[in-house]
Amino acid sequence: MRKKKIGILGGTFNPIHNGHLFIAEQVRTQLNLDKVLFMPDYIPPHIDQKSAISSVDRVNMVRLAIKDNHNFGVLMDEIDRKGKSYTYDTMSALVRNNRNVDYYFIIGGDMVHYLPKWYKIDELTKIIKFVGVQREEYDNNSKYSIIKLNVHKLDISSTLIRNSIKDGQSVRYLIPDEVLQYIKEHHIYE
Repeated sequence: MRKKKIGILGGTFNPIHNGHLFIAEQVRTQLNLDKVLFMPDYIPPHIDQKSAISSVDRVNMVRLAIKDNHNFGVLMDEIDRKGKSYTYDTMSALVRNNRNVDYYFIIGGDMVHYLPKWYKIDELTKIIKFVGVQREEYDNNSKYSIIKLNVHKLDISSTLIRNSIKDGQSVRYLIPDEVLQYIKEHHIYE
């Protein structure tokens, strides 16, 4: 029996946007993955806490964004564990509990440069495969084994979306309509 191939796209998703969805779909199809799981973090380890909205709202928006794609799912491990999470701890538990799965951890080209600073990175690279989404402005060369994929760049960021909403600008077509409706109904980022 062949092992399942599951992609993991971790992030704060504050909010999730069409760039996240596009990257997940491109990686899924290029690597012939069975599924891509979006893994929201509970407390963003690298973001000012005042700028992050609740994990409940972020998870709700992810679920709305992916609801029509049966190849996508939500991985709640870091949300359920609460607190700051290390990728090594999360992925170790997943690998230990799902021996019939090969995991592909999706990162942007900008993150390849930071891999040496990740907690237990040497051990982590032995249990999962990293997928580096190529970006022209970043050098994806690394001493670690990384599957490099070329994906057309969509110049969308969560910061752009938050600032646009705060400034009263339209974000239509940058985020799924259901996510935009959720943001409006819950008065997020205003």
